[in-house]
Amino acid sequence: MAKTKANDLTVILRIDFPGGVRLGRGKLQLMSLIRETGSISAAGRAMDMSYRRAWLLVDEMNHMFGKPVVESQRGGKQGGGAALTAFGDELLVRMQALQEKAVSAIDADLTWLDKHRMPAANEPEI
Repeated sequence: MAKTKANDLTVILRIDFPGGVRLGRGKLQLMSLIRETGSISAAGRAMDMSYRRAWLLVDEMNHMFGKPVVESQRGGKQGGGAALTAFGDELLVRMQALQEKAVSAIDADLTWLDKHRMPAANEPEI
């Protein structure tokens, strides 16, 4: 999931589950890329991470819920691959919607904050 911007400020939604498990933009981006590429390794490469790291994140997501998020198929004549499960697809859609709702709900406050902040040293003035 890409960062969502309101004004010049960035809002990032992350859900912290009990036990220190988290669901945020990195895992959601990985899910989106798996959906797009059909591959855990290709999704990991697109995020500049190793296959092992991508696989560990997928495994963590698959153990976060009562249903798997990603299904993978080992190589062979057809080659390997991966896809979001129906649950994983719904999870991604719902998390993207949550992000949009969060930004929409606090838009007026973000506008106020943006209006009153000091620009960063490398930020062009308008």
